[in-house]
Amino acid sequence: MPDSSDHPLSLMVRKLSLWEPLSPEDRAAILRLPYQHRRLSASQYLVWDGDRPQNACLLISGFAIRHKSAGNGGRQILSIHMKGDVLDLQNSLLGVADHNVQMLTAGEVALIPVEAIRELAAANSNVSMAMWYETLVEGSIFREWMVNVSRRNARTRIAHLLCELGLRLEVAELGDPTNYELPITQEQLGDAVALTPVHVNRTLMKLEADGLINRSKRMISIADWKKLVEVADFESRYLHLGRRDFAQESEAVG
Repeated sequence: MPDSSDHPLSLMVRKLSLWEPLSPEDRAAILRLPYQHRRLSASQYLVWDGDRPQNACLLISGFAIRHKSAGNGGRQILSIHMKGDVLDLQNSLLGVADHNVQMLTAGEVALIPVEAIRELAAANSNVSMAMWYETLVEGSIFREWMVNVSRRNARTRIAHLLCELGLRLEVAELGDPTNYELPITQEQLGDAVALTPVHVNRTLMKLEADGLINRSKRMISIADWKKLVEVADFESRYLHLGRRDFAQESEAVG
């Protein structure tokens, strides 16, 4: 089967290739995976906390979030996902989901049976290594988000997330790191950085007043990347952005 750009699983090939060099045989093995192509609406759940997922999910278009709810009803968004992300590889081994996965916007997904994921990993060491790398990078991002919400002030938290989204959108070929559409509302942004929507709005206004960003509806234009990186306490190393040298590239943006 050719590694053609119009094949839905070619996005999985591209993402895993960031982590581990894949041979033509490796790529063909990924493209042979069984899958179901689904169109989903905004807010539709892919995984519920406590479920036993039967599929891993490749995000073809749109945005999705992981989140957990506290006993008091509060929601904490744990990560934001975009085109090419394989949302829940860990469930192919863990069995029981310990968080929710929900569409943030309308989009398309490819649902791949977890048994097929296990069989591919067992039969192909390069693909197995790439999938392992993918889950390790997710863990790295979770650690950075934990530091963000627990040890940084509101201004730094939001600036940090704006920097992260810019670089990740660039890697996913969804935008320029200094000029992109924010895929979340201010309320959702608050759930990602543990702030109220009012506090989020005030902080964004202050970043704009300081000449760091410009806003037009949900469009974010980063006017001074180096200064925003400084304010954000941002170091892109935790993103482990594949084989490309994004650490130097991120310093040169803007």
